[in-house]
Amino acid sequence: MTQPETTQPETHRLAVPGAELAYDVRPSAGATAPPLLLFGSPMAASGFGTLARHFPDRTVVTYDPRGAERSTKGDPATESTPEEHADDLHRIIAEIGGPVDAFATSGGAINALALVAQHPGDVRTLVAHEPPLAPLVADREQALAATEGIHRLYLAEGTGPAMVKFILLVSHEGPVPEDFVAAPAPSPEQFGLPTEDDGSRDDVLLGQNLLSCTHYEQDTDAIRSAPTRVVLAVGAGSEGQLASRATYALGEVLGTPPTVFPGDHGGFMGGEYGQTGEPEAFAKTLREVLDGQS
Repeated sequence: MTQPETTQPETHRLAVPGAELAYDVRPSAGATAPPLLLFGSPMAASGFGTLARHFPDRTVVTYDPRGAERSTKGDPATESTPEEHADDLHRIIAEIGGPVDAFATSGGAINALALVAQHPGDVRTLVAHEPPLAPLVADREQALAATEGIHRLYLAEGTGPAMVKFILLVSHEGPVPEDFVAAPAPSPEQFGLPTEDDGSRDDVLLGQNLLSCTHYEQDTDAIRSAPTRVVLAVGAGSEGQLASRATYALGEVLGTPPTVFPGDHGGFMGGEYGQTGEPEAFAKTLREVLDGQS
């Protein structure tokens, strides 16, 4: 069977309250399924190039969340909330025509859950990959305190030291220690991070999204009552990590056991941002889930 040809991405810009969004549409000739929306937060469209290429039979849409890469934000020093991101996604879906199918990862999965709650007709099937919902884990107090401590560290010392702690947090397996932020950490240069503080405090992750994302409490009743088929996804290589544990906890709340995907938190990536997972196997599993086979 000959695969449909995917054209080059068409880039669009959309003005929304407080921001201007950049989004890309990869049309597929003869596509009969709904558009497939791939996104993260604050990961931008550039993180989904490999995954998008595995769906030449679908019209694939990717976007840069407000404040990230090509998308601008009126006041970069302010926090962005899942509710704001959900409204942004709703407006993009209105432009491209919905409902859509969606694969959303990490903070994007949290924003997608907000989207389903706020606009239940927008998404047909949502695959929510490892949303880091810290309020759901058994060690919620330590997990929330760790993210708050990382944010304070960012405000006090800048990107390098805070990103080191963030990397250590998201890769930590098991309950978060009570003294997580205060514990000694490697130098930023060991992670290829800046050692000097440039004085800026508008980082899209550490400044704009970290707290609002990890502290978000989903509207369980609205998600359950929505017509959207919600599939939770965890990486085989993420077991014990905060995002994976939170996804299993969400599965217990929703009564929907997660589906295990190949790779870890970045299992869908094929070299984007220097990360390589298992994109071919990941895409195969995603296709099976979207087709209702898993």
